[in-house]
Amino acid sequence: MDDIGVVATIGFTEKSAEKFFSLLKTSNVKRVLDVRLNNTSQLSGFAKRDDLKYFLKTIANIDYVEIPDLMPDGGLLKDYRNKVIDWNYYESKYIELLDRRSAEKKLDKSIFEGGCLLCSEHKPHQCHRRIAIEYLNAKWDTPLPIKHLL
Repeated sequence: MDDIGVVATIGFTEKSAEKFFSLLKTSNVKRVLDVRLNNTSQLSGFAKRDDLKYFLKTIANIDYVEIPDLMPDGGLLKDYRNKVIDWNYYESKYIELLDRRSAEKKLDKSIFEGGCLLCSEHKPHQCHRRIAIEYLNAKWDTPLPIKHLL
């Protein structure tokens, strides 16, 4: 991420702490933007909110910011995880949620420049972090280039 205007995304699953922090450091991420609903009870020890905030600053001098306006609704997430709804339905309802929250009006675009949206899913194609940044890019006058860190 040589260009400060790039926004990245990352999931912590299927990554060791070494790989996770190395990806962030080598991509010149300035701040991790946590969009996880359950960020205090994750299975991966290094990704629990308070530990992660410490590790990011200590290991890589990266700031940590929680963004509740981009977190999914608990019921919606539960229905998807329990296979009550499929991905397409989840995605459409999550976009409706972002619309209702007017996320693009509440969030300062500058925090995304050099930022990295964090969630748990390894790949972005079925993760709300991808939907969130694509949604914001569609609303902003000048979209940010996106780089998915795998």
